[in-house]
Amino acid sequence: MDAVDNNSAFDLAGVDAIGQAQLIASGELTATELLDAALIRLSAARGLNAVVHELFDRGREQAAALDASGRLRRGDAGPVAGVPFLLKDLGAAVGGAPESMGSRALRTRIAPQNAWIVDRYLANDLVVFGKTNTPEWGNHCTTEPSLFGPTVNPWSPDVTPGGSSGGSAAAVAAGVVPAASGGDGTGSIRVPASCCGLVGLKPRRARTSFAPAGHLLEGLAVEHALTRTVRDSAALLDAVTGSDPGDPYNAAPPAMPFLQALAQPPAPQRIALSTGSPFPGPATDPEIVAAVEATARLLADLGHRVEPAATAVNADAVADAIAVLHNVSNAQLHELASAHLGRPPADDEFEASTWVMVREGFTTTGVQYAGAIETVHAETRRFVTGMAGHDVLLAPTLLTPPPPYALLDQPRGTTRAFFDVEFATTGWTSLANVTGWAAISLPLGTTSTGLPIGVQLMAPEETVLLQLAAQLEVAAPWADRRPAGWVAP
Repeated sequence: MDAVDNNSAFDLAGVDAIGQAQLIASGELTATELLDAALIRLSAARGLNAVVHELFDRGREQAAALDASGRLRRGDAGPVAGVPFLLKDLGAAVGGAPESMGSRALRTRIAPQNAWIVDRYLANDLVVFGKTNTPEWGNHCTTEPSLFGPTVNPWSPDVTPGGSSGGSAAAVAAGVVPAASGGDGTGSIRVPASCCGLVGLKPRRARTSFAPAGHLLEGLAVEHALTRTVRDSAALLDAVTGSDPGDPYNAAPPAMPFLQALAQPPAPQRIALSTGSPFPGPATDPEIVAAVEATARLLADLGHRVEPAATAVNADAVADAIAVLHNVSNAQLHELASAHLGRPPADDEFEASTWVMVREGFTTTGVQYAGAIETVHAETRRFVTGMAGHDVLLAPTLLTPPPPYALLDQPRGTTRAFFDVEFATTGWTSLANVTGWAAISLPLGTTSTGLPIGVQLMAPEETVLLQLAAQLEVAAPWADRRPAGWVAP
């Protein structure tokens, strides 16, 4: 076609990334036409406030170069080649482009170079055309930074899209793009996946690289993407799997590419079921419990052994360690902002909850920091010992329906008090970060008011999670669910 009109642009909203790449390979569309269609959809979804930095010209140049090369139609391109893609404005730097990280102190910052993971996306011919909204420094499991304002959840304007990858999640949930990048330090891929009805995979530790930086939060954080389909998540993980020389952690490569592994059903798994939380607090919402238990029955029908099981961690020690690691990370933010501004940040250039972490970071001792790292390793061993006899953990992603705004970003006086409030909502998500296990949130439930419910699976490696997710996607399809904020008329 010579140009993309509104009807055809909106028709593409429900086509996943692999499906869009196939349209290019078959000659039906070009990368430029796919990008034009995504820009039409983004214009229709402006009210969501999902994209905060426009990289439209670079996207057009990249798409035009791909089309001119002819490579995408010769059959030698990857499964997501030519597909429009958005990057989270934290951890996915594009050299020469803005990188604000949700912070007023960094509102004029330009990234000096590409992040390693961005180079991998570009090497796999994803067409990057924007950066998505994120809370300051990724501190919150909601996306409502003072710098850019809140991102709207396409399912309801009354509940958060989650965070810290909330802008990416909203853009995918609304149909603007089939996939967008994210990062996960205590649940920042899986929480927005649950709030927005998406597939959100947190890979195992070291599956991808933070180069040119060393790592983030002493290995708690890892990067991947938000998608609507399991196969897109697998294909994108294949695109970014690997390490950079000198990385502090390394993961053994998978036995076969993740996308290829989806063609094989998993062996029967021994699945531990927990509908509660590893942290003290209110009981899990009954609708969440019902969604997890329904998933347990589905998995049993698929031939897996599912049984209730208690997993042991010292919740108090875990919460203390996560608070210390975030304090030190935020002290680093203060250093980065000071270098950028040429002076210390003013009081109004960091949010109130960030200042709590920064100031505690200033007084954190080396002994406390080393102790937090030791706690992470000790509690990982405790958790793994408690999982003996089981291969996978089945649990809620969130303990509540998608929460309201102005809950998960508020200062609480101390960092530990801040995380006590977060963990009363997120429950199990941070344990995957502490242990380094892979974890995936799948949109397998719906509340009585029509909001999505995510159900979480955790395992040491990603392959079995993706295979289980593929089975569940067939047994309980979610592809046809559309939020009220879906871009197509």
